[in-house]
Amino acid sequence: MSDTLEARGKIDVAQAAIASIVSEAVQTCYGVVGTVPRNFATGLADILSTDRKRGVEVTVHDGEITVELYVVVEYGTRISTVAESIKDVVKYQVERALELPVAEVTVHVQALRVSDLG
Repeated sequence: MSDTLEARGKIDVAQAAIASIVSEAVQTCYGVVGTVPRNFATGLADILSTDRKRGVEVTVHDGEITVELYVVVEYGTRISTVAESIKDVVKYQVERALELPVAEVTVHVQALRVSDLG
């Protein structure tokens, strides 16, 4: 018997599954209103949509995950702090769930939402 373990198969995680993990992680971040498509010209209907994976683009190359996020942030929050929080939370949650390294998380703030104070 060999002291080394033989690979008995392979596990592939679909990019859509990774995008779901990312989307759920983003929604927990303070100051985030939601994610929006890269082409924000599609309008307000997309902000109100129930499809939470829009605005999340995942690439897996050589076993490393790269994430591009397009988000709407609450007006009055410190944008740089919210973006850094998103990056940290997404990286932690994906690496915890998949045990694969996240090489990069890029956050694009597409808009600010002003809450109705009345």
